[in-house]
Amino acid sequence: MSISKTAGLQLDQAERSSPAPKHSVGGGDDAPAQTPKLETVGRFEPPPQETPRQDAPIAEPPPPRKRRLVIGRLLGLARGLATLAIALVAILTALVTWDYYVTAPWTRDGRVRVQVASVAPQVSGQITELRVGDNQFVHKGDVLYLIDSFDFEAALLGNKAQLQQKAADLQVKQMQSIRRQQLSSLATTPEEQQTFAGAAVQAKAAFEAAHQQLAQAEINLQRTKVLSPVNGYVTNLLMRVGDYAHVGSANISIIDTDSYWIDGYFEETKLARICIGDRVEAKLLGYSQPMLGHVASVTRGIGVSDAAAGTQGLPNVDPVYTWVRLAQRVPVRIAIDSVPPGVPLVSGMTATVTVKDADGANRHAWLHRTIASVKARLSDVFEGPPARPACIPATTTERAKPMSLPVDKEESAPAPDQLNPGLAPSVAGSPKNY
Repeated sequence: MSISKTAGLQLDQAERSSPAPKHSVGGGDDAPAQTPKLETVGRFEPPPQETPRQDAPIAEPPPPRKRRLVIGRLLGLARGLATLAIALVAILTALVTWDYYVTAPWTRDGRVRVQVASVAPQVSGQITELRVGDNQFVHKGDVLYLIDSFDFEAALLGNKAQLQQKAADLQVKQMQSIRRQQLSSLATTPEEQQTFAGAAVQAKAAFEAAHQQLAQAEINLQRTKVLSPVNGYVTNLLMRVGDYAHVGSANISIIDTDSYWIDGYFEETKLARICIGDRVEAKLLGYSQPMLGHVASVTRGIGVSDAAAGTQGLPNVDPVYTWVRLAQRVPVRIAIDSVPPGVPLVSGMTATVTVKDADGANRHAWLHRTIASVKARLSDVFEGPPARPACIPATTTERAKPMSLPVDKEESAPAPDQLNPGLAPSVAGSPKNY
């Protein structure tokens, strides 16, 4: 195509794209329209464009490949740091958990213990009345059952009559001795005086023996009522009315509700963290609320199988494998201070026992307690559990509270004149007629 044809084409395109011609203000419709002029016939130049003002140099963005490489490296570094942090947390958690299971003062091997009063009759006889039932609560001094009292009432009456007889004999012989002592040597002899004085002494001894028999008969009659020695629950009741009660043979058991305690069987590796008086929380299986108590004492001896004598009296020592050493269990007695409502105490129940500090006060926030616990666990791992001085005293000065039962006391013997008044009023007086 020639240059002239090209210039004509460009001119036609410019006329099509240009806006419609506008009429002048003073002219009419026949005013000629202005057409763009071509400076150069052979070349079309576009109108110059306005270049933007450059105040400051603009940094060119990095290429997409380089940017992706930087982002990938940052993500890899973040993943590495996260992996390292997770590994450190896992190691710390493993160390703390290991120390908690090995040296922390807690155990799942706890048992609720109680004292049981085995009641046995002090007299023999047939049981005529039973006043309690199985698992019934009784108070100290309540009547449990009655023994046939006929034989004991008859013995009491017989001993009363015998005591009165001995009292009369004593009165007469004492008066005879007094009379003989007042006679002159012409009316009596020293031998006769000694005979009457000795008879009076013998009568007095017989009177005192009769009084003891009467006291025994009275106590035996009272013992036909078998009483409860403690406050507690009747358990495993098998007796019935008509059974024969034998002296000293226990036939009823009562659980002393005032004597409950917990035995925690701690491993010997955990005794370094246990002190007398430390606060204790014990959770029974099946109950979420813990019981509160304190460490009362630590057992000072357990059975050793190697101490048993073998052949010819020599000690029988079992071989020990150095890579398998099981820690011994030491009983720790825990006194119960409070029991949550609705939690029954049953002897033999299993408890999870955890020993706390002596003060037991959670004064700080949980975060401070957690940090302190982690520090203590890590210190135990690397340095071993700290020894607490005077934790378990070598000698125990505390004495247990004494317990006693009411004991039957013997009453003083009555004077013979009280049993037989007027029988021997005086040396010269006449006796009263009976």
